Amino acid sequence: MNVLVVEDEDRVADFLCRGLKGEGWTATRAGDGETALSLLKEGGFDVVLLDIMLPGLSGHEVCTRVRARGDEVPILMLTALDATDEKIVGLRKGADDYLSKPFSFDELIARMEALHRRTRARAGATPGVQAEDPVQFDREALCLKVDGEVVELSTKERDLLALLLGNAGRVMSRERILNAVWGLNEDPMTNTVDVYVGRVRRKLGDHASRITTVRGAGYRYDAQDV
Repeated sequence: MNVLVVEDEDRVADFLCRGLKGEGWTATRAGDGETALSLLKEGGFDVVLLDIMLPGLSGHEVCTRVRARGDEVPILMLTALDATDEKIVGLRKGADDYLSKPFSFDELIARMEALHRRTRARAGATPGVQAEDPVQFDREALCLKVDGEVVELSTKERDLLALLLGNAGRVMSRERILNAVWGLNEDPMTNTVDVYVGRVRRKLGDHASRITTVRGAGYRYDAQDV
């Protein structure tokens, strides 16, 4: 699952991103509403964790703009305010669910999973493994199989592959990959992304060509061999 965490407090954002990655998911952070809208325009997110109290655009305004452009990505709003009126406002602006701080991380995960299940059900998607595909990545078991053989992945290799698979057909910039998999503290001039893409390609064996280098833009995962 690819999650966009829209939170301006570093401590809270770090806690959320680390926890989500510990669940085997990919977490990308946006520190303000404008950044969140820009990232969402690129698409590829399964759930948005959206704080209400943001610098500049509020979470309510972000939600309004997302829905106005027809984006139906599930939005779970987070707030330190426990007022019923605040929840009603958020839900009427298009949020799918609401959680007041402080909250149980287990409850957060359960609510996100419920939102994701409902979205998949509406889309008619089947969870788990992609059938009849020589490259199969089970996001629940965190297991990669290539031509029927289990392939061991490091944590970062797994996170990188999950991100690319979750955005199959889309070009992912090195900056976005770096942010999502390694976090904001990584030097953007590093060649870490390129090194790990090379490692994942080797793990894919005869199907390495599925990860395409788009010169000057980033990387794209193709669902079929090219």
